[in-house]
Amino acid sequence: MSRYNVKETETKWQKAWVESNCFSVETDTDKPKYYVLEMFPYPSGRIHMGHVRNYTIGDVISRYKKAKGFNVLHPMGWDAFGLPAENAAMARGVHPGKWTYENIAAMREQLKSMGLSIDWDREIATCHPQYYKHEQKMFLDFLKAGLVERKESWVNWDPVDHTVLANEQVIDGKGWRSGAEVEKRKLSQWFFKITDFADELLEGLETLDRWPDKVRTMQHNWIGKSEGARVFFKIKDSDQEIEVYTTRPDTLFGASFCAISANHPLADQLSADNEGLKAFVAECNKMGTSEEAIEKAEKKGFDTGLKVTHPLDSSIELPVYVANFVLMDYGTGAVFGCPAHDQRDLDFARKYDLTVTPVVLPKDEDPNIFAVENEAYTGEGTLFNSQFLDGLNIVAAKKKVISHLEDLGHGKGTTQFRLRDWGVSRQRYWGCPIPIIYCDDCGAVPEKEENLPVELPEDVTFDKPGNPIAHHPTWKHTSCPCCGKAAVRETDTFDTFMESSWYFARFCSPRDDNAFDRKDVDYWLPVDQYIGGIEHAVLHLLYSRFFTRGLEKCGYLTAKEPFKGLFTQGMICHETYQNDKGEWLSPEEIEKNDSGDFVTLDGGPVNVGPSIKMSKSKKNTIDPADIIGSYGSDTARFFMLSDSPPDRDMEWTESGIDGSWRFTQRMWRLITTQFDSLPAVNTAQPDKFNDQALELRRTVHKSIASISENIESFRFNAAVAKIYELTNAIGQFKATEDNDFWALREAFEILVRLVSPMMPHISEELWNQLGHNDLIVNVSWPVADDSLIVDDTVKLPVQVNGKLRATISLPLEATEDQIKEAALSEAGVQRAIDGKDIRKVIIVKNRIVNIVV
Repeated sequence: MSRYNVKETETKWQKAWVESNCFSVETDTDKPKYYVLEMFPYPSGRIHMGHVRNYTIGDVISRYKKAKGFNVLHPMGWDAFGLPAENAAMARGVHPGKWTYENIAAMREQLKSMGLSIDWDREIATCHPQYYKHEQKMFLDFLKAGLVERKESWVNWDPVDHTVLANEQVIDGKGWRSGAEVEKRKLSQWFFKITDFADELLEGLETLDRWPDKVRTMQHNWIGKSEGARVFFKIKDSDQEIEVYTTRPDTLFGASFCAISANHPLADQLSADNEGLKAFVAECNKMGTSEEAIEKAEKKGFDTGLKVTHPLDSSIELPVYVANFVLMDYGTGAVFGCPAHDQRDLDFARKYDLTVTPVVLPKDEDPNIFAVENEAYTGEGTLFNSQFLDGLNIVAAKKKVISHLEDLGHGKGTTQFRLRDWGVSRQRYWGCPIPIIYCDDCGAVPEKEENLPVELPEDVTFDKPGNPIAHHPTWKHTSCPCCGKAAVRETDTFDTFMESSWYFARFCSPRDDNAFDRKDVDYWLPVDQYIGGIEHAVLHLLYSRFFTRGLEKCGYLTAKEPFKGLFTQGMICHETYQNDKGEWLSPEEIEKNDSGDFVTLDGGPVNVGPSIKMSKSKKNTIDPADIIGSYGSDTARFFMLSDSPPDRDMEWTESGIDGSWRFTQRMWRLITTQFDSLPAVNTAQPDKFNDQALELRRTVHKSIASISENIESFRFNAAVAKIYELTNAIGQFKATEDNDFWALREAFEILVRLVSPMMPHISEELWNQLGHNDLIVNVSWPVADDSLIVDDTVKLPVQVNGKLRATISLPLEATEDQIKEAALSEAGVQRAIDGKDIRKVIIVKNRIVNIVV
């Protein structure tokens, strides 16, 4: 064939891999294991270019590690529960399960077209009862272990979708899907006590040295361990006090007010007789509970009329406000405001005309004139305006003031975490049912394990807002497992983060009657290389780390950390296009005119915008099916790897994919046009090679070393660059004698083996065309000959008075006299000397020669 036939070849080898079962693996304690896992996709119905990049990266690692002799587990599954399926059910009039399974089938075929080395026998879908029955048992085991509790909490409530939203699902105060203004509601929810592991989760980050520093920092900040104090402010003319947690007790003398949450018990008490406060509380409850929502909102307060006495000086009284920026579920639901040293407090103080007293003096400032106007001072300094703390630095002042508060009985040093317990209750249908039954006599009772799974009812309707399970006429009605009386089931389902917090372990024994076969899970875990987007840096990864610890505590497995290595790939970007009306245009809706400018298909003007993350809303997406259909998956994979370092964003361009396609054809022609001249497979290596053949072999074996190193370190673009260099070197080689053709066959075979993790289909075809009967996917990784990696010659630049005049090539063991003689004999050096006296010759061995005249 003069031209590589993509469709025929890729179909052929995908079928061969399936028939040979070469990606199926079993637990084998005699072999070293390597578990590669990409974050599993939500079955939306179509893969996108981000999927192509993500799964290509994982596949390269999987194939490489297999070739290196590892027992490689590389599975695939579907994160299949969630609200999009319910929305589709309402919009299309189909059952969420039907919609989901049809999407899974479509996406499975799309992923298979990429030629991924997946063990499809291990495929799982989290919406299948045989998956989530184990999740229900885990929940009950966690409940027994004291890791689960039910309590009331303030939540983000979407009034359109009628469900609780996580803070991260509240965007600019609105529900991420409905766009409705989010409200606060107090609901009884089931919580995982992730805070019990706060210290352990924080300390565990130190062991994750193969995680990106950025991700570890994000988790460190999310857990948010802080040293501070609980301070008690006594309410004037009352036996009550307000408890405040603060990380800056050193600034107490700068306090000008106290503020409590709209949901603080004191606010509830006061609002009962105060219509104005009641209305203000209602206004606060229309805000979301996320920190982003709080920070962006205008800082508002309601003066309660109460006063508190200062805990360090009873002659000082502070007003008490109910404020919209104080969260009930962080700290104690109350703060003291120090406007001079906190911007939020300063904005509030200026709004309500409160005092601003600086108590931390910057270096080289005059205490008599230093003042804070519109920008709070948050830097280092020494205390002033602070009585017994004056002159101390911040660290010393914190220590002294905490001791003083404890002596007075007005406070106590303490440690606080930003991390909150994980609320897992969701008011929706398409999720895992929570296996709890409510009995009037017995309370909340766990379902019996022999009755698991508690399956979702099939006959639900979506014709009215709210949770279809709660509306179902019969499903929730049951009997109490304890007393046998009539009872009702929990109609909330689990947060879908639940399913993704343990799926990686289920892959170890996906058909086992138990959640895991202990032998399998202890062999395969932790995942050696996890791959996915940095947008999951906190919640999914943190929940998975907690869940693994919970499973270990309950005796399911040995591992404590789920993922030994983590790689976060960049996004795929593309230019954006708009017509003269500002409407977004897809790449299929534009073309180039004779002048090379983009125009609409009817010739209208096109405004070309910046290259940004591909998104449906901006219509700057490329369909992977179109690319694979036109160029083949190998070319798409190769371009994904070649464009930029994989942890950075990459730009999709037509010229880029065309360049990878040209390389595919070039490599094909380079090898297939020389089959007839090559010696037979496994011909013995000649004893000697001429200089050009020896140089080619050096290039080939150096390529093995460098490409191996690049793959190990995820520098795939550098590996691709080396593939190009090697291909160029082979293309320039002109064989003239028998030993040359042996070197050429070696070069071809090693090139094909090196490129096979990246372009597996063409590699299989070329390996077969080169005369091999085995599959290249089962062939071991090439080993570099050390004698060919180490150079026996060195090239030295020769300078005359600091200017380069020649380059000489000499044996590594050349003496200084030999180097000097070779340098002085160069014509360019002689011209530069031009008969002048040579004052000295400076030789830096194996580096440079400098002649001074």
